[in-house]
Amino acid sequence: MPWSLYPDTRSRVSRFVRIGAGLLTASCFCHSAHATNGYSPTGFGTINKGMVGAGVALPQDAMTAATNPAGMGLVGSRTDVGLALFSPSDRGFTANDDGMYIEPGDYTSENDYFLIPHFGWNKQLSEHSSFGISIGGNGGMNTEYDTAVFGNFGDASSPTGVDFSQLFLGATYAHEVSQGHWLGIMPIVAVQRFEAKGLEPFDNPYMTTATGKVTNNGYDVSWGYGVRIGWIGKVSEQLSLAASYQSRLYMSEFEDYEGLFAEQGDFDTPSTWVIGLAYAATPDVTLVLDYQRINYGEVKSLSNGNDLNFFSNPDYRLGSDEGLGFGWDDMNILKLGIQWEYNPQWTFRAGYSHASELFEGGQALFNILAPATIRDHISLGSTYSYSDSNRVSMSLTHALEEKVEGSNPVFTGSQTGSVQMEQWEIELSWTHLF
Repeated sequence: MPWSLYPDTRSRVSRFVRIGAGLLTASCFCHSAHATNGYSPTGFGTINKGMVGAGVALPQDAMTAATNPAGMGLVGSRTDVGLALFSPSDRGFTANDDGMYIEPGDYTSENDYFLIPHFGWNKQLSEHSSFGISIGGNGGMNTEYDTAVFGNFGDASSPTGVDFSQLFLGATYAHEVSQGHWLGIMPIVAVQRFEAKGLEPFDNPYMTTATGKVTNNGYDVSWGYGVRIGWIGKVSEQLSLAASYQSRLYMSEFEDYEGLFAEQGDFDTPSTWVIGLAYAATPDVTLVLDYQRINYGEVKSLSNGNDLNFFSNPDYRLGSDEGLGFGWDDMNILKLGIQWEYNPQWTFRAGYSHASELFEGGQALFNILAPATIRDHISLGSTYSYSDSNRVSMSLTHALEEKVEGSNPVFTGSQTGSVQMEQWEIELSWTHLF
């Protein structure tokens, strides 16, 4: 039926968007982070996270649009609201005593707990189409060392660290193009904010193209846009296949930090794609397998190396097109999940994922600020249906500690060290079917 026949639906969408946006803006912009691959979340929604983000071919809630918009046509009319408690409890670095550029010792970041909400709403318009709204955190990173980490490079303040968070809002339309085959599209609006502290030794004409725009400028905010498209198809009674692609999110520059990030403050969100399958091994047990790629290499502020000799080539100065960055590579991630419908009330889940290495040891210096070393995640989850229209779900994710060792001869000579991180996340959500 035409959208004009649903005035009550329009008002409900407007009300849910206002409530969800207000809740998420207040909470996510206090601090935002997730169990991560790089700085991208392992998954979206409590059910999806119960299988460590696997499930591009197994849509189950109104946050599925962030994984595969086509899946919104299969989840029915519903509202999903959730809250995660995330703890990157052991993130930091070690500076060895084989040099004095950074004072030798073990450094652990402050700020161990973060609250991250999400909100999803979906309306089945007809048997063959649906419309939905999804709002959530799209990743983040945070470090705060209670010392002047780079004090031996020159005058520096403390604390040292960065705070980055991103929020997305997507509106999804899904349509069944042939029996069992759905296409979906989700235009995305994103907003992100960033702050850096304690980087004064890098704020000089030899190191940056824009002095005064490197550190200690408070929070700067940028806006952007992109789109995610997806397909899901049932190829047999037991097997479903799916694929999804999110474009690069083109963000406005961080003008207050144009002397820190490459391309005069550019910090776009890289594109990502995922393919996968869901196989019903028995009527009660479903296996899922996803392969995801995050194209960090297309964003220069992330992919440019920090082991480049800017003394011999001023084009490598911070803020320039080829300026020093985090040295991140494209990331390839394999995810496995299992779901067991134990009885009509209880469903249980588990998952494991493994990712390729994000950066090499020679890039470890700048990654003191963002020690995104994690490669392996394990997760558990469950859903309890306490009435015909209401459910609660839980997920627990553990990111196994990963350490990257190396040195940076350009900045720290022969001194060696390492960066490391471990993460925990527990998430709860409530679902109402209507």
